[in-house]
Amino acid sequence: MSKKLIKSGLIVSAMTLISRILGLVRDVVIANVMGAGVMADVFLFANKIPNFFRRLFAEGAFAQAFVPVLSEYHTRDEKNAENDTNTIQNSQENSLAETRRLIAQVSGTLGVVISVVTLFGMVASPLFVMLFGGGWFVEWLNNGSTSVGGEKFELAASLLKITFPYLWFISFTALAGAVLNTLGRFAVAAFTPVLLNVAIILMAIYGADYTESPAYALAWGVFFGGLIQFLFQIPFLYRANVLVKPCWSWHSEGVTKIRKLIVPALFGVSVTQINLLLDTLIASFLITGSISWLYYADRLLEFPLGLFGIGIATVVLPSLSKLHSKNDPKQFRATLDWGIKVISLFGWPALAGLMVLAQPIIMVLFMRGEFSQTDVMQVSMALFAYLSGLLSFMFIKILAPGYYARQDTKTPVKIGIKAMVANMLFNLILAPFFGYVGLAIATTMSATLNAWLLYRGLKQANIYQISSDTKVFIAKLVLAASVMALVVYELSADFNVWLAMDFVTQIVQLVFCIGVGCLSYFIMIFLLGIRLSDFKVKN
Repeated sequence: MSKKLIKSGLIVSAMTLISRILGLVRDVVIANVMGAGVMADVFLFANKIPNFFRRLFAEGAFAQAFVPVLSEYHTRDEKNAENDTNTIQNSQENSLAETRRLIAQVSGTLGVVISVVTLFGMVASPLFVMLFGGGWFVEWLNNGSTSVGGEKFELAASLLKITFPYLWFISFTALAGAVLNTLGRFAVAAFTPVLLNVAIILMAIYGADYTESPAYALAWGVFFGGLIQFLFQIPFLYRANVLVKPCWSWHSEGVTKIRKLIVPALFGVSVTQINLLLDTLIASFLITGSISWLYYADRLLEFPLGLFGIGIATVVLPSLSKLHSKNDPKQFRATLDWGIKVISLFGWPALAGLMVLAQPIIMVLFMRGEFSQTDVMQVSMALFAYLSGLLSFMFIKILAPGYYARQDTKTPVKIGIKAMVANMLFNLILAPFFGYVGLAIATTMSATLNAWLLYRGLKQANIYQISSDTKVFIAKLVLAASVMALVVYELSADFNVWLAMDFVTQIVQLVFCIGVGCLSYFIMIFLLGIRLSDFKVKN
């Protein structure tokens, strides 16, 4: 089990690394083309709305409800095959009969629902801008399109009509990815996001000449990126013999079970996204650039979070679901402990390194074209706030599957409600004093509360408690990351010195600092006695 988990985790993380690197390239292109001004705020807003619904209908709540049920059906197929003395003579199709039937029913039912939602989103795009861009709507009502806010309102409504179909494509992409992950084929789904980044980059570079503005080119990049991701998965489903004809089946056993699981999960798993939308709503009342500064800071946070937190969680959920189906609580706890160890190994140095090198990294990645020195400072302040909650965000990705794998979506939703209410209160308290940075602090505080409540719930239910060995392990990692931070701090120059460097020198100096920092971290953890054997899942 341990070797299989490690191998799967490495595959997902490697594919995710490629995607995240291209994601950074995409953000560099966006920053160069639009900076952090009016068009950037509007495009990022128009991209955020369908991505929020993606969390509901795609890899968020849907995946958390679908994967455990699919694992249950797949386990049933495996047991049937083991009990059938004529298994060798059976076709692969028959050996996946239950799994294929569920996929057909879910894809057909989801297809109808998601089509209705997508069409409504395109037609009612001004309504969504009114709801989540309230500051722009108020300006539009008072001053029309002649005001900055009014211009943003009209442009956002127009861009949403282009970006909303992305929701349809990505929902089926996520369904396909969940199926392939359950079958143990993690690389395809992990690589797929690369295609979205490529599409946006190409449209930003070559599409601007054929559209009204760079914002429209990027919006079409989102549309085509979703389409390409959807088409890319189909051959792999065919090869795995799970490409089936969708059928409407609202009341079937599997769909009914998923519906019951997904209703609370719709809210519970999407708390972070709802918090980000609330941040966007409040940011629409703040100065121009607030949405963009939060976005760029969040993207840098998402790099380690996506690479390690989401990558490991992608592997953990199917494994936990199968262990629950086999009624193996000991291995269930051991797998959760393994997940906590792995994300801690990479999370603490990522936190320390980004804290020390935040401004040089932002400078090297984004400070060109329309992206100014002032933008570097503003983004770095939001990033500092987000980074204080990096481990909390990561722990949520590991702890939440502890509930979903057991088909318990009610407990996370109760926890999610508490975290979201707390986030609202934190926003109202902090935003008037700290502006957009207050929004980032509020998000971090609510995420920390969410992670703590998830852990407390698992502990009280006697499902999982961090072992004493893991506590000592984490303490060693914190010490090693602290030493690494001191080393990098001594090597790094002052902000003004970084500004005076030419671009090539900046890159060389940054790579040197990161390289020495990583080396010092791994030397420290070796000296502290951490070995590869510490990552075995204990039986």
